[in-house]
Amino acid sequence: MEQIQLIPNNSLITSTPEEGRQLAVKIARLIIKLTQPDDQKRKEQREIYANDPLMLIQIGQTVATEYATIAAANNYWRKDEK
Repeated sequence: MEQIQLIPNNSLITSTPEEGRQLAVKIARLIIKLTQPDDQKRKEQREIYANDPLMLIQIGQTVATEYATIAAANNYWRKDEK
């Protein structure tokens, strides 16, 4: 089984909120890949959730949770503003 690094570069620290959001999306995608390692099955399942508004909302919630964790790790990007 392929070893998946769940925290890219082993760090949640980003320079900007935009980079933090991008990292949140990447982490959420890595969790899906870890949960369903079969590429073909993930492609097949994409057809299901792409047409289900509630599943899409849940994806957004997953990313939001990851983003909150990243924002906290970055002290909400305020450290550089002081």
